[in-house]
Amino acid sequence: MGASRAGLLRTRFLQPSSLQIATAALFTVSASTLPVYAAKGSIDVYPPNWWVGMESPLVELMLHGDNIANKKVSVNREGVVINAVTALDSPNYLFVTLDISNAASGELIFTLTDDAENTSNINANNEAGSAKVSHSSANSSSNLLSYEFSYELQPRDSESKSREGFSAKDAIYLITPDRFANGDSSNDDVAGYRDIVDRSNKGGRHGGDIKGIIDNLGYIADMGFTQIWTMPMLENAMAKYSYHGYSTTDFYQIDPRFGTNADYVTLSEKANEQGVGIIMDMVLNHIGSGHLWMEDTPSDDWINNEGNFVATTHKRESLHDPHVIESDIEGFSDGWFVPTMPDLNQKNPHLANYLIQNAIWWVEFAGLSGIRVDTYSYSDKGFLSKWTARLMSEYPSLNIVGEEWTINPAITAYWQAGSHRHDEYVSALPSVMDFPLQAALTSALTQEESWNTGLGNIYETLATDFLYGDPNNLVIFPDNHDMSRIFTQLGHDIDKWNMAMTFFLTTRGIPQVFYGTEILMANPDSSDHGIIRSDFPGGFKQNSDSAVNAFTGEGLSQDERWAQQRVKTLLALRQNYPNVFMGEMKHYAPHDGVYTYFRRAEEDDGSMIMVIMNKQEAKVSLARYSTMLSKYTQATRLSDKTVFGVDDTLTLPPMSATVFVVN
Repeated sequence: MGASRAGLLRTRFLQPSSLQIATAALFTVSASTLPVYAAKGSIDVYPPNWWVGMESPLVELMLHGDNIANKKVSVNREGVVINAVTALDSPNYLFVTLDISNAASGELIFTLTDDAENTSNINANNEAGSAKVSHSSANSSSNLLSYEFSYELQPRDSESKSREGFSAKDAIYLITPDRFANGDSSNDDVAGYRDIVDRSNKGGRHGGDIKGIIDNLGYIADMGFTQIWTMPMLENAMAKYSYHGYSTTDFYQIDPRFGTNADYVTLSEKANEQGVGIIMDMVLNHIGSGHLWMEDTPSDDWINNEGNFVATTHKRESLHDPHVIESDIEGFSDGWFVPTMPDLNQKNPHLANYLIQNAIWWVEFAGLSGIRVDTYSYSDKGFLSKWTARLMSEYPSLNIVGEEWTINPAITAYWQAGSHRHDEYVSALPSVMDFPLQAALTSALTQEESWNTGLGNIYETLATDFLYGDPNNLVIFPDNHDMSRIFTQLGHDIDKWNMAMTFFLTTRGIPQVFYGTEILMANPDSSDHGIIRSDFPGGFKQNSDSAVNAFTGEGLSQDERWAQQRVKTLLALRQNYPNVFMGEMKHYAPHDGVYTYFRRAEEDDGSMIMVIMNKQEAKVSLARYSTMLSKYTQATRLSDKTVFGVDDTLTLPPMSATVFVVN
C-alpha cells in the first residue's frame, strides 16, 4: 500500500509552447520534491490527485502557474464535468471545480489555452466543453501559452468511508518527531533548507524523523499505546525554529528532514500492523511566512489584515460573550500569533475548499485514524462548521479533536458536537482537548485539602460534564507539548505523578501521554518549549551523549523504570477491559480527603474498575460504596493482585491512587 499510495503523488505536466498545444515530453513531480514553487512554464496542482466514489461529487483544483488566469480549461475525459473556472486577484492561479459523480478512475488530460486559439479538437471528448474563466480583477496578460497536464482519479478503497477513528478504548502517544528518534541521519540536513541540525540548540532541529518512529513502533505498542499523534510533519521551510512543525509552507508535502510522503504512508501501514493508528496534527489557522502564498497570494483577502501582522487578542471569550463588540471577535479571529505565522482568512471560499480537501486528502492518502486540529477556535467559526461537517460526511466514524485552550468547560463544550449551546451554531466536531480537567487535577494535587480545595476540584470539574455532547470522547492528558511536564508541575514528586497518571489513564475520556512522561521526563529549570521537548533517551544513537536508553531500559533510574512499568500496567488494564473504558463513569463526592470513582461497561460484562485517590493516610470502608458494589464479591488490587472482600476496610497510604478490578 505504501508504494501505491506514494505513487498517487505524481502529477505530470507538458511544457507549454507558444500558440500551439505543447508536444514536449512529460516530466514527473515526485512526492519527495523540495519546495513546490512552480518553475517558470509549469503548473502545480492541488490536491495532487483525487478519488472517485467520495461522498461529495465535487473537487476544486487549485492551479498555479505563470499567467494562467485568463486561460480556457478543457478536459479529455467523458463523465468529468467542469462546473466552474475562477480566477481571483493573482494572474498565476486558476480554481477549477470538477463534478466527477459519473467519472471512472483513471488519468485525465487537462488543456489550458488562450481565447484566441482554436480548441475544437481538444474539447471533442470533453462533456462540459471548455469552461471560460470568470474573473475578479485578474491580470489579463496570458503570453499566448498553452499548457497540458495529466491528473489522476483513483478508485477509493471500499472500506475507507467506514474507517474507525480513535475512541475511549484507545490511548494516544504524543510525539515531537524531531526529538523522539533519529532513524535516518542522511536527511538531517537537506539542501535548500536553512534550519540545519544542531542538537546543542534547544530551539533548533535535532534530527528525529519518521524512520525513528517506525524503528520504535515496537516500544510504543508494547507500552500499550494504540494511537500515535505527532506534532506536524508537513514542510516547514523556515529559517529557524522549524522543528515544531506549526509553520506550514506546503500542505501536501512531508518535510524532507522527516522523510517523504511515502515514508509517512509506511509509518501508517506499519503502525496499523501493530494495532496502532495515526492521528495527524493539522493547522487550519495559519501558515509559515515562508509559504509560497506570501510571495504570490491567490487573492487580496487570502491572508487576514491584508497580509500585515496584527496580533490576535487571544480573547476566545469574545466568541461567546452576549455583550460583545464585533471588533473584539475580529481581533481574536483575524489576528496573527506572531509575524512568522500569517493568519489565514477561511471566509474566502476557495481557501476554505483548499483546507477541507487537504484534510480529506491526507485521511485518504495516509489511512489516518484521526485528526488533531491546532488552535481550533482561532479559525473562522463558519468555516469550522463546514470543515467538520464535510469531514464527518466523508468519514462518519472518524475522530477529530480540536485544541481549545481554556479552563472554562462551558467554552470547551461549545465546540463539541451534541453539546448544549447558547446559540444556533452547528458543530460536527467529535472531540475537544479537555484542558479544564488537566487544570483541575494539578490544582487538586498541589493544594491543601479542605472543603473547597484539593480533590474536590476534580469532582467539581467532572460534575460539569452535562455541558458536553459526549464527555467520554474528550481527549484528556496530564501534560502536552505546550506546557511543563507533569512531573515538574507536581514538584518532581513521584507519588503525585503516580496519582496524576493513574487518574488520567482510568477516568472518563481518551488519555493522551506526551513522549517521555512515562519515564519522568522533566523541565526543572526552564519553561522553554525546547527544553520541555527534549530528546528522548536512546533515540539519537548516531552521536549519543548519554548511556540512557528508554527504549531498552538501559541506564534508567529505579524511579524511571518503576514509572515506565506503572504506565504499561495501566495501559494493559485498558486493553484488557475495553468495554469498561468505553462505558460509564460513576463517582462519589470526596469524603474525608478520599475521592472514589468507578468505570463499568454499559452492558454489565461481570467486571468493573474502582479507583480510590487520597492525599492523607486513610482507612476506607468499602461498605460505603455498596450502591456500586452490591452485585460483586471481591476487589483485586491491580498493583499486587491482593484480593479484598467488598465489605472490607482498607488502609491506604498517603498520596496514593489505588486501582482495583472488581468481580
